[in-house]
Amino acid sequence: MSVGRWLAGAALVVWSGPGWAQAALATAAVNAPVVDEEEIVVRAPIAEAQALAIQEQRRADNLVSVLAADSIGRFPDQNSAAALSRLPAVAVQRDQGQERYIQVRGAPNRWTSVLVDGVPIVGVDEGGGSRAFRFDAIPSVILSSVTVNKSLTADLPAEAVVALIDMKTFSPMDRKGFDVAGDVGYGWMELGGGQQRQASLRASWSNDKVGVLLAGSHYWRDQVTDNREFAYGADNLPTTFDFRNYRLTRENNGLSAGLEFQPSEGQRIFIKGIFTEFNDDEERNQYAFQNSTAFSGTRGAVSGDLVGVSVRGTMSDSDYRNRNYLVTLGGDHELTDDWSATWRGNYTKVVNTSYIPLLLQNQAINPFLRPSLTYDRSNPDLPILSLFTTVPGPGTPPNPARVRGVPVSAFNQAAFDFNVALPLYSSIRSESYTAKADVLGAIGDVEVRFGAQYDDRDIDGNVFSQITRNITGLPAGDYVTDRPWVTGFPSGTSFNYVDNKRLRVDLERALDAQTPGGFDVENFISPTDRYEIGEKLFAAYASGAVEFGTARVVFGGRLENFVQESSGFVRVGTTVTPLTVRNSYWDFFPSVNAKIDLTDDIVFRLAGQRSVSRPGFGQVRTGAAISDTSTPGTVSGGNPNLRPEYTWGVDTALEYYIPGNGLLSASIYYRWVSNVLFDSRTRVNSDIYNSGGIDRSNYDLISTLNGDNGKLYGLELSYLQQFKFLPGALSGFGFQGNISFIGGSFDTFDRTGAGFPGTSDRIVNASLFYEKYGFSGRVSYQWRSDWVDTLGGFGVGVNGDERRAGYANLDVALRYAVTPNITVFVDATNLTNETYVAYQGARDRPTEVEQIGRRYLGGVRFNF
Repeated sequence: MSVGRWLAGAALVVWSGPGWAQAALATAAVNAPVVDEEEIVVRAPIAEAQALAIQEQRRADNLVSVLAADSIGRFPDQNSAAALSRLPAVAVQRDQGQERYIQVRGAPNRWTSVLVDGVPIVGVDEGGGSRAFRFDAIPSVILSSVTVNKSLTADLPAEAVVALIDMKTFSPMDRKGFDVAGDVGYGWMELGGGQQRQASLRASWSNDKVGVLLAGSHYWRDQVTDNREFAYGADNLPTTFDFRNYRLTRENNGLSAGLEFQPSEGQRIFIKGIFTEFNDDEERNQYAFQNSTAFSGTRGAVSGDLVGVSVRGTMSDSDYRNRNYLVTLGGDHELTDDWSATWRGNYTKVVNTSYIPLLLQNQAINPFLRPSLTYDRSNPDLPILSLFTTVPGPGTPPNPARVRGVPVSAFNQAAFDFNVALPLYSSIRSESYTAKADVLGAIGDVEVRFGAQYDDRDIDGNVFSQITRNITGLPAGDYVTDRPWVTGFPSGTSFNYVDNKRLRVDLERALDAQTPGGFDVENFISPTDRYEIGEKLFAAYASGAVEFGTARVVFGGRLENFVQESSGFVRVGTTVTPLTVRNSYWDFFPSVNAKIDLTDDIVFRLAGQRSVSRPGFGQVRTGAAISDTSTPGTVSGGNPNLRPEYTWGVDTALEYYIPGNGLLSASIYYRWVSNVLFDSRTRVNSDIYNSGGIDRSNYDLISTLNGDNGKLYGLELSYLQQFKFLPGALSGFGFQGNISFIGGSFDTFDRTGAGFPGTSDRIVNASLFYEKYGFSGRVSYQWRSDWVDTLGGFGVGVNGDERRAGYANLDVALRYAVTPNITVFVDATNLTNETYVAYQGARDRPTEVEQIGRRYLGGVRFNF
């Protein structure tokens, strides 16, 4: 039996909550058992970090999970999404194999919100279609801890349906005196042999009153992505075989600086700045064999024989950028023995840009450029093509019959006679100011907290915009290199890479020459693609905590006023007019968290809350294109009348704290959801698009819509323990694992029981670790079952929902402390060499098959 299968079978329980509620790891360390400092640094960092986490979970008022700095460093994770995936009921969404978004408890990623050092940060994705936070922009090495709040208290933002994640960065006061820590690593990608490298450095100095910190991190990979994509007709037969190969470099950088001042005991003032970026430079090589365009032949589910299949080539050298700028000023003050206050002021700027200068190569004029082919879909994920020339057959010119010619071993990449430029561009900018203040104290036997928060946010940008230009003078054969594709997928034919960088230069020159005043992609953005959104949120909240014997109950409420103004343009024919829509509403969000110590080692928890999820910026934009000539007329674009999703939720947990810093727990949750967001079409049912005496209230609105009610529920089981009861060297072994069972669905106006996109029925995380004699190692296994990725339009669509096939990841992380200050490490990632698959309706209709290969990294960590 493989190690991966053994770990999956062993992970019958989940580490459901080791974590911090509101306290930092440094606070936990004060209350931790006294241990030898050298033992912590050299011999037992995993065990000590887990011990502190378990202690904080037990003290927490709400249900939480956590990763500490030591735990983060013990996994081969380069960004915060990968690190978070180690926690119970947390799954990740990958882009070309790299972790990007997270989904807690199988819920859509928009239902998880983010705090950085206690300040809410709203995500801005490509095109602005979602508020989901891009975790690949935050390198894991700048984090001191990551807390997942699975139930809410009144002082936490209500915009968190299933989880609120608080990512804390390092403080200069964490260690006294001068402290330096860092790492340097180098490795390679198995597919293509590209390099990967990482480095980080953190330096701090502090005395009893002042502390300063500077930190930086860098991660870079040179990657090849093997990709196949497919399309199907209404008869479920394959219409397109799309062969793709990407060459890309991805880079994560982070900078952090902090200054803290503690003039006296119980008084603290700080300022902290963070900059993070994600860069992706991507070359696309793509050839799509469009089976449905064949001159003649047969097309079957398993095999086909076609004459004269049109092929479309798509090339690009694209840029993707994400930038995050955060500055936080704050203070913590003890006012009296019983009362204290905290305050925070924050400025955050998020910029996300994507520029994709596509060139489409077509076989539009000479029909004999098209190849003939046969295909074999015995393995539908990887069809095998046999290519032939297409030659004239019987008949009179200029329209003779087309017949199959001689076989060829490679596709003729010069066989194109018509080019179309299709640059795509999106740029979104979000700026926000946040102020928050809290007061904590006691009135009699009741602990009280009250405070207020104000957010002022401005977002402007555009959804993906494109222009279409016919381009001459770029012969396809001039850019084909002699370098064959690096691929592990069989195809029956072969391809060489195109010089995409040179092609991009020549393409932009051609666009510049045919554009009066020169080519600038900003000038080609349609007004209906642009939007400006202003948001203001005011929240006031209060909570109380009371104790009844061994029970502690925290109850409270949060009152919020949310104002949103969305401005854009609508187009009717050739006429473009501005449109502004304003929404304002008050909401109340109650919450309660109860914790009961049933025994010294067993804790029962029960929590209830109301929360909200607001639509993405691109979804509520007013920009739209209107057609008055179709029947019925259509309005395509944003939907400024979208209502937020509201949820009521219940959480319960039973936790057994095993002597020796172990944990066995089970938790159950349920969420009732109203106004579920989904993409489809319906009637406008309002007068906002009426103009020129035309009533468009009965037009079709093609956009994001509000569905009816939904529900999400699940069971999480956990187990964490180091086996110290074993004799001798065996006492260094331990296990940490979790399994989640998830269910849920929602209704729309034309469908019942639709699955929530991103929801796997089961999620498994398991880690077998060993720590002794200066050595520590982990074998980590992750697995999730199939899930819905995109709902089929108009109910179930032509071919059904698009789903993602479940997959597993197996990673190994090894560390050895050469001295108390120097540790060498080796990380091996994706050892199962996973193939990521999407399919339409049934597994034998894959729509995407992708692989990036195994990854290896080694290096040294140091601290002085």
